[in-house]
Formats: sequence, C-alpha cells, structure tokens
Amino acid sequence: MLTKRDLLRSAALAAITVTTAKAAPAQAQTSAERPGFFKAKDIAEAGFIFGLPIVMNYGVMHEYAVDRNSGQFKAPFNNLKNEARVYTYKDTAIITPNSDTPYSLGWMDLRAEPIVLSVPAVDPKRYYSVQLCDGNTYNYGYIGSRATGSEAGDYMVVGPDWKGSTPPGINKVFQSGTQFSAAIIRTQLFNPEDLENVAKVQAGYKMQPLSAYLKQPTTTAAAGVDFPRIDKELAKTDFFEYLDFALQFAPPQENEKEIRAALAKIGVGPGKTFNFKDLPLEQKLEIGLGMKEGEKKLEEAVATVGKRINGWQVSAPFGDNAHYNGDWLKRAVAAKAGIYGNDSVEATYPQTRIDGDGQTLDGSKNNYTLTFPPGQQPPVNAFWSVTMYDGKTQLLIENPINRYLINSPMLPNMKKNADGSVTLYIQNKSPGADKEANWLPAPDGPIYLVMRLYWPKTEPPSLLPAGEGTWKPPAIVAAN
Repeated sequence: MLTKRDLLRSAALAAITVTTAKAAPAQAQTSAERPGFFKAKDIAEAGFIFGLPIVMNYGVMHEYAVDRNSGQFKAPFNNLKNEARVYTYKDTAIITPNSDTPYSLGWMDLRAEPIVLSVPAVDPKRYYSVQLCDGNTYNYGYIGSRATGSEAGDYMVVGPDWKGSTPPGINKVFQSGTQFSAAIIRTQLFNPEDLENVAKVQAGYKMQPLSAYLKQPTTTAAAGVDFPRIDKELAKTDFFEYLDFALQFAPPQENEKEIRAALAKIGVGPGKTFNFKDLPLEQKLEIGLGMKEGEKKLEEAVATVGKRINGWQVSAPFGDNAHYNGDWLKRAVAAKAGIYGNDSVEATYPQTRIDGDGQTLDGSKNNYTLTFPPGQQPPVNAFWSVTMYDGKTQLLIENPINRYLINSPMLPNMKKNADGSVTLYIQNKSPGADKEANWLPAPDGPIYLVMRLYWPKTEPPSLLPAGEGTWKPPAIVAAN
C-alpha cells in the first residue's frame, strides 16, 4: 500500500522527469554520505529559508557593484555612488525601494584592509542615516542623525577577521560579519527644489581604504573574484549554487553551525561545489520539493508577520545577528518584505495589502481614502511617508504625475479638511483638480502600501514597541 509520502514522491518525480530528462549523469554524493530522501528535502527547505536573504543580497550586489552592464550599476567596490534624485519605477534591483530619501550607495570589499566612511556636518533639521548591512543582511551599525548626531566624523568598517588597532581620528569601528558589505546612505529631501542642497550634503560623504585615509602606501589587493552572473530567473533555478558561492565570504557564526552542517550534507558550503544540473533525478527532486515547501512556508509567514492594526501589518523584522538569533524564517520574512529595511529605532514600516475591512486593495476595483485625524499624524523625530507599490512586483508604479508617495514635507501644499484632518486619495485616476494635491496614484490592479516613520518617537504617542505602541495607523477606507 502506498503511503501519502510515497505518492508525493512518485508524483513529484513524474513531474520533474519531464524537465530534467536530458540532464547529464550525476557526480553525486554516495548514498552512504547523503541523508535519506525526506531528510534531504527538509534540509533543502531549511536551506532555502536560511539562504534566501543571502542570495537576494548577492543579486543586488552583482547588479550594483559587479555587472557594469546591468542597467542598475552604481559603482565598483569601495566607491560611493550618490544619487541626487529619488527612486522611480525605473529602479528595479530592489523591491519596495523608498522614494523620499535620495540614496548614496557603496559596496565595500573588506578582504584586504578596512574601509573608512567619512560624513560631513549636516544641518540638524535634515535627517540622514548611514546603514551598514552585511552579506547576511544583518544591520551591524549606524551613523547619522539618530545614531551619532549631525557632526562630521570618520568611521572605520572592518571585515569579520580583522584584528588591527584603531588609528587616531576614527570615531568608531564597525565590524561586518561578511567580507563584502553595503553602506546605504539616506539623505532627507524636503521638496523637489531641495535636490541641489541634498547634492551638496552627498558630496561630503566619502568612502576610502584605510591606507588612503592614512595617506600610506596601498596594501596588497585582495584576489580577484569570478562573480557568477545572476538574474531573477537564475536565482530560482541555481539558488543553491549562489548560496554555495556567497557562503565562502561569510565565516560561519556560532548560531549558524547547525544549518551549515546540514547544508554540507547536501553538498552546499565551503569546499563544496553544488551543481543542481549534475544531480541525479532523485536528488533534483529532493532539492526542488524542499525549495517549494520553503517558499510556501515563507509566503505564509510574510502574510502574517507582526500585528495587524486597522489592516496594517506592524512589525520590527529588521536588525542584527542578535535580533534574529538564528530565526532564519524571521530573517527571510524581513528580506522578502523589503530587503535592507532599517532597525525599528531608525525607521518603522507599517505595510498593507488590505483595507480596514480586510478586503484586498485593488485600484482597478475601488478608490480609497486614508485620513489622519488632527494632531494624529505618525509620531516621528524626522519625517513620515506613505508609498505606493504595485501589489504584484512590489516596485514603484509609473503614473501621470510622477508621484510615488505622500510625505510630511508635502503637508504645507496639501488640502486640509475643515476639522484639520488630512485625507489622502488613493486611486488609479485623478480625484479631480481640487483634490490632486492629496492624490496618491494607484496601479490599475493590486496595491501594496508601505508607511515609513523615520526616527520614530519612543515616548507616547509612539508606534514603538512595534505593534504595542500607543499610536495606531488609521485604516484605509474603500470609497462608496
């Protein structure tokens, strides 16, 4: 008699045979080395959840710092690229990008020597932050208005194995958990006319090797790396090859030992050369099923993350290694919801795909409103925004007025209601000339909305702790 597991295995084997019948014979692990079918499937499932943020990060790094022809290339390693503009629908490398703080981006290669990040003095009224995020997608440090103040300073970023001394003049040392790491700088823009001032601030940001900072001879360069090409489709089919590649630059941390040991059993990790195409059919099946189960588990977790308040999901998914503490699902949910999100003390991100009645937001079926009662706008030390995304892609949407968000610096030009409240009109077509200042253009289909509270207040009224704070985001209401 066939068990449910036997049926699952047989059906999946039949399905996968069609796509892999022409595959080359495998150089596979022997049966003595490899765990049984369902154990291997479970490892692939756990490995997918563990590895997704790492592979997603590799994809962005490749587009931004490696592939000069990617269409999204910013600058080679150890160089900063200032964007004196906000992101638009043309920026597709990162899902749910913000469109209210022009970015300065730099990827650091920390293998040969530390990198020094210098920041200028910034007007205290202008919020800025430097987020340091490693290849594990851990936020391991902050420089900026909240974290270090508005004064000028020099900060050193070191690799995972660095043991040197701190030279004079360095305000603080930050240690990355991986050999390649990102510096993501956000500089507040007050209005379109303010771009020139933002560019002046950005010109003061600097990224350079420690030897250049000390005006000493350059240290020996790190060995060249043959970075494998990646795109969204390849990331699906060759997922574990990319994870295998990326892990060589990420020394195992204490809380990773168990998952790393498990991955080694299916051929992923240091000294391994995982190659899906060369696996025998049964091993392809294990990996394929595991990834599918992992993706399903992740989608379910993303849909229920945090606490639901008036339709908004309020959570604090982003942080450092200690924040996740080996909870790989929590880390994958954070990356899937919006990779490179900030720690909640730096920014919080209520998000929703539903209105206050629990109905799916869809610009082809409804117009919506979002009203902040008088004196009840999001409580922040810096500023807040509500950004519109396509519900399918989580990317910014093309629209006739090139408006991707409404934020607090726009309030002086917006219409207020008689009682002092402010209503946002969320719809696909213009609400009319008299309301257009308050219009947030929506796609002609599913909607994904993200509220951003930069440097949220910690004293009541506050959104913090996320989901438990005294301030609650108001519901989105479907218009009659």
